[in-house]
Amino acid sequence: MSTDEPTTDEATTEVYDLRVVVERIEGRSVCGMKVGDQIDLTESCRLSIPAGQHFCMYALAACLPLLPAKQRALAEGDWMARDSHVACPDPEERVIMRIERTALRQIPTEELT
Repeated sequence: MSTDEPTTDEATTEVYDLRVVVERIEGRSVCGMKVGDQIDLTESCRLSIPAGQHFCMYALAACLPLLPAKQRALAEGDWMARDSHVACPDPEERVIMRIERTALRQIPTEELT
């Protein structure tokens, strides 16, 4: 083993912090969300909502399957690298959300869930 390679104790994983932002509402917002509402995913697994805001659990559920992939580095040409929009599953609301990368962290691999 080369001395330049990290040992298990030193291994880190690069993970992006993410923000999901309501970009537009093409129907009527029954759940009460408005353009600009957001939720942040930081440190690999911590969700937070700004004070005084809420985020519809159904809109969040539509985003959840995509978030782990958006947290990681993606191969050039991967569709996940260029597609950042998610639609709420309620067809009357048509809430369109955008997933943004906000920061890149190096987290000790053993601390990841």
